[in-house]
Amino acid sequence: MAWQALFALQLAWHGWLFPPTQLPRWLVLAIAAVPLLLPLAAIRRPRRALLWAGILALFYFSHGVAEAWSTPAERGPAIAEIALALGLIGTLGAGVRRRAR
Repeated sequence: MAWQALFALQLAWHGWLFPPTQLPRWLVLAIAAVPLLLPLAAIRRPRRALLWAGILALFYFSHGVAEAWSTPAERGPAIAEIALALGLIGTLGAGVRRRAR
């Protein structure tokens, strides 16, 4: 669910709330949202899909921290991105611990 919310946040943030001024909107949306679809390519191999989701969550966490720090106007969506990325990482970690037992 955090993964889906992170995808929806990217669409809302870059497509509606703060549309880009210097680049085409479709390009920014492609850069921001399409990487979240990568785990679907590995859906037949769940461990690989979880690995991709975790790596991507770290990228979105870093992006959220950078935006929250550097752009005060976009601090709200950036903090939401940080929270969703941490939630996704925590969920993935809990799932791995549960399976190991």
